[in-house]
Order: sequence, then structure tokens, then C-alpha cells
Amino acid sequence: MTIELKPEQQRVIELAVHSGAYQNPDDVLDQAFSIIREQLELQDWMVEQREALAAHIEEGFLQAERGELIDGDRAIEMLRKRRAERAKGQG
Repeated sequence: MTIELKPEQQRVIELAVHSGAYQNPDDVLDQAFSIIREQLELQDWMVEQREALAAHIEEGFLQAERGELIDGDRAIEMLRKRRAERAKGQG
């Protein structure tokens, strides 16, 4: 495959190689493609999380409609306990 680069793209690749961070243009492009791949994976993850969050919100609305509510102070205490348990598990 042959690809023609725009002058600005060539300049960026040359600057990257001349900086010493990369040994050759292939290394620059490998890194660029790796970053793009990570961004696409992150974008997929965010879509998945958005759907999960929407489901949690919907569940909360249904619980509220059924009168299954928790006092605000009690909810804050529950969240603090969860955070402390997570911190213990990571430490």
C-alpha cells in the first residue's frame, strides 16, 4: 500500500524522529496507530458505561415510584462505607 502524506504530516513525522523519541518514521506511525486504537477502545467503553448508567438511573426512578427511598444521610453513609471498602481492597 502506498500512502501520500501531506506536507504537515511529513513535517510532524520528521520532527518526531529528529527529537530522538523515535528511531524512524515507522516507529512514529506505530505509536500514532496505537494511540488511535486506544481512543477507539475508550470510546467503546464509554458507550457501554453510558448504557449501564442509564439503566441504573432508570432503576432508581422505578424504585422511587415504588417508594423505595433511602434517607440522604443514610445514603451518604453507605457510599462512604463502600469507598472505604474499595480503598482497603486496593491497599
